[in-house]
Amino acid sequence: MATSQKVLTVNIVTPDGLVYDHHATMLVACAVDGDLGIMANHEPIIAPLKIGEVRVKRTDNPDHEDAVAVNGGFLEVNDNVASIVADSAERARDIDLKRAETARERAEKKIKVAEAQHDIDEVQRAQVALNRAINRINVSKHRRF
Repeated sequence: MATSQKVLTVNIVTPDGLVYDHHATMLVACAVDGDLGIMANHEPIIAPLKIGEVRVKRTDNPDHEDAVAVNGGFLEVNDNVASIVADSAERARDIDLKRAETARERAEKKIKVAEAQHDIDEVQRAQVALNRAINRINVSKHRRF
C-alpha cells in the first residue's frame, strides 16, 4: 500500500462498546510477542495482545499522548485503521485509582490464600486479576507529554 497519508485511525472496542476513537500519528501496543509500534501506511497485521498499556500519539496535538489500559484482545491494522478488540479497556482519565488499588490488594490476598491451599487454578486467576489491577494503576499514573 503506497499512499502518502500520514494519519492512522485508532479505535478500541470492548463487549461494552467503543472506548476510544481518534486519529493518530503512532500507536504502541503490548502484543504477546513484544511491543508493536504502528504508524500510517503500516502493512496489514493481526496480533494478539496481552494485558498492557496502549499509547496513542494523537494528530490534533503533536505533544499529546493518550494512554489506555487494555486487558487482552487483538489488534488488527489494515488501510490506515488500527482496531483493537479487547476483553476490557479503560482510558487513563477514566480509571478510578482507589478502586484499582483495592483490586490489587484483593488479588494479592487471594494469591496468598490459594498458594497456602495449593490451588494452582485459583493462583492463576488471581494473578491475572493482579496483572489487570497493576496495569490500570500504571496507566492511571501515565503522564502526558
